Amino acid sequence: MKSIVIDPITRLEGHGKITIFLDEEGQVANTYFQIPELRGFEKFLEGRPIEEAPRIVPRICGVCPACHHMASGKAVDAVYHVEIPPVARKLRELFFMGEYIHSHVAHFYALAGPDFVLGPGSEKAKRHVLGIVEKVGLEIGGKVLTFRKHGHEIMRAVGGKCTHPVYNVPGGVSRPLTAEQRGEVERMSRECVELAKFTLGLFAKVVLENPAYMEIITGPVYQLDVHDMGLVDEKNRVNFYDGRVRVKDTKGNEIAKYAASEYLDVVAEHVEGYTYLKFPYLKKFGWTGFTEGAESGVYRATPLSRLNVADGMATPLAQEHYEAFVGTVGKPCKLTLATHWARLIELMYACERAVELATDPEILDPNVRTIPTATPTEGVGIVEAQRGTLTHHYATDERGIIRKANLIVGTTNNHAAITLQIKKAAGHLIRKGQAVSEQLLNMIEMAFRAYDPCFSCATHSLPGHLPMDVELVDASGRITDVVRRR
Repeated sequence: MKSIVIDPITRLEGHGKITIFLDEEGQVANTYFQIPELRGFEKFLEGRPIEEAPRIVPRICGVCPACHHMASGKAVDAVYHVEIPPVARKLRELFFMGEYIHSHVAHFYALAGPDFVLGPGSEKAKRHVLGIVEKVGLEIGGKVLTFRKHGHEIMRAVGGKCTHPVYNVPGGVSRPLTAEQRGEVERMSRECVELAKFTLGLFAKVVLENPAYMEIITGPVYQLDVHDMGLVDEKNRVNFYDGRVRVKDTKGNEIAKYAASEYLDVVAEHVEGYTYLKFPYLKKFGWTGFTEGAESGVYRATPLSRLNVADGMATPLAQEHYEAFVGTVGKPCKLTLATHWARLIELMYACERAVELATDPEILDPNVRTIPTATPTEGVGIVEAQRGTLTHHYATDERGIIRKANLIVGTTNNHAAITLQIKKAAGHLIRKGQAVSEQLLNMIEMAFRAYDPCFSCATHSLPGHLPMDVELVDASGRITDVVRRR
């Protein structure tokens, strides 16, 4: 049995590899998507004071530290049974919008953009952000750098630092916003709205108006029929910081809508021995393996999923683009590569929402914290991370020492779907008698790249020793014996 190994896979956060097994006819028999890295933050948290959790978990990932900081901050508030002041909620969300801006910009221009702006068959050595700049010009390159910088600077102005924040404290945030800082945040946010307009215009010109790209997007290679998950506000509009988690089935019908504390009623996790990354699934259907369709337990939690489960966007320009999106690809949309378009609509929303929050009269209120007085117990915090619904769950003793922590990270939600999508893409693209080119392998990588996966965030299993499987395979490829160390 012949195998094709893509190791390392490229343009992602973290590490991973794809192994494709071909049968005697040269057709795809199976694929394995393996995450070989180990993090173990759930174990690192045990024995630590609960108030340290929001300062520890941002170290999981330098790309999306605010996601973990916000989910952890909300979980700590729940542990202490404290309601934070309204201005603290708004400041947290404003800080979070800064991360959404820089992260979504980075993915489009540096990670996904080369496949579209340059093309999936472009020269490998140029398939990166500098290759994009070379093709579209230095002026656009300058816009990209400004866009990302503004995202970081919004976070810095609001919370003091961006990469590993220490802003959230039990009951609120560590400092109020000054008038000068507010002015700078408003200026940068308004400029970001204009840069988001430019980016959506570029996407329309390069992708939506290109018949060859649209054929790839709408073709059978990158379609997946699974359920969708995302956070929505009280009007069922997309919200990143607060609300309830809404789940819709493959036909677009709501099948669950839960508060953070109820997540274990809806989601469970499955483990496979060949990867450190777990496979969440919907309890309503159970773990049905790597299958599609109405009876599958597999779901996605992506920008595309968030648009699928929502009834609209909460800001005007984002709503306009949402309506154009639904009018073009329909709803629920099953086109995996349409996730890139959905991500840019979310980018516009984050920019507009940052302007709304920066100009809110209450944003300068100095009352940014409620001191907790209750005995700490247990709490769950959920936000919508850039890569999917993010859940932090902590249980403490009466002194506030963490006894147990569970994290379901954005990318982890999508692990089963990514595995399915890779196998589906490989099955369509690899054909008997056809040479397996570098372009073809890159198109298989595009199947996971749409999810903007962060595998540094996603791997948390720590069994105490390295698990190992030794498989004995005969000449026909049949496994004759397996020895496992657990």
